[in-house]
Amino acid sequence: MVRPKSKVEAGLQNKGFKKTEGDHHYFVYITLDGKVTTVKTKTSHTPKMKDIPDNILSLMAKQCRLNKSNFLDLIDCPLRREDYETKLKKNGDIV
Repeated sequence: MVRPKSKVEAGLQNKGFKKTEGDHHYFVYITLDGKVTTVKTKTSHTPKMKDIPDNILSLMAKQCRLNKSNFLDLIDCPLRREDYETKLKKNGDIV
């Protein structure tokens, strides 16, 4: 199940991840009350990489403290930001 890189990046930003540039595109989760967290992931700058393959999506899910199915729901929009943050709090990933 590949996903377009642009859709993954937009989905992350729509759900509270702030994008910064470096050797990769970095995404750090900012809570609803504006706190920076340690929940983060990244995508490649490589222009020829238009789609993110399944194995990388699995790694990104793990970095975002979700299983792959929930991560895809986060990107595709069924998982609301509020529900994602509740999951992070329940698992002790954020305070």
